Amino acid sequence: MARTALKLGPRTFGPDELVIMAIVNRTPDSFFDQGATFADEPAFAAADRAVAEGAAILDIGGVKAGPGEEVTVEEELRRTVPFVAALRERHPDVVLSVDTWRHEVGEAVCAVGADLLNDAWGGVDPELAEVAAKFKVGLVCTHAGGAEPRTRPHRVEYPDVMADILERTVHGEAERALALGVPRESIIIDPGHDFGKNTRHSLEATRRLPEMTETGWPVLVSLSNKDFVGETLDKPVGERLLGTLATTAVSAWLGARIYRVHQVAETRQVLDMVASIRGTRPPAVARRGLA
Repeated sequence: MARTALKLGPRTFGPDELVIMAIVNRTPDSFFDQGATFADEPAFAAADRAVAEGAAILDIGGVKAGPGEEVTVEEELRRTVPFVAALRERHPDVVLSVDTWRHEVGEAVCAVGADLLNDAWGGVDPELAEVAAKFKVGLVCTHAGGAEPRTRPHRVEYPDVMADILERTVHGEAERALALGVPRESIIIDPGHDFGKNTRHSLEATRRLPEMTETGWPVLVSLSNKDFVGETLDKPVGERLLGTLATTAVSAWLGARIYRVHQVAETRQVLDMVASIRGTRPPAVARRGLA
């Protein structure tokens, strides 16, 4: 199926455009930054810096993905809603995404200007897609293999991991979202690296990304500093950037379009280089051999 434009809030992205989604965690216990953007001032600074470095989407998360202290709906609302409202005024031309699986949070953030709901837990709350349809905002449909939110995989098995990804994200969540009224051009699918998967599953999902891109739905990959990178290279969280960027380059070559990342500037360079090799972006300058 031919790739089409992606429309999210104030932005329309062309079929060949490689888009960065910058992570801004409003949590005190993030696995990567350990709460560096939990307070408002550093969070706004991080958002401003991400936009300046080339992020077109800001993804706001109020709950750590992994196990940890319980975060109630009320606390998640407190962490995200005022921040999203303030960002809407601060960055009117940037796409605002919220990483949540709860429809109550989705409803509240859409009411103050969110453009995209990033459901990282595979539709565990079916009402979240209904919220996206109600507000006509975008929806990320992620494969989590049926895992419960904030759980780690344990001896999970798939007869064919990509077949399961396609069945759940495309024939399950994406087609359901479309039927509910979420705009076709605003639905995204995500293989869900690490979510409900071991390292070998995530590596296989990466090399088989063309099977996702061939469906015509825009593909998002969330690779940044994840455990599958760390285990593959035997590196701790703080030493996974090179592995992340290598995986980013491969994913871009294989057709993924949106990249959820911590390190924007480095990712932007990788994506621009891949696009130029592919022939969809001219070099920034071209002097060699011309003088």
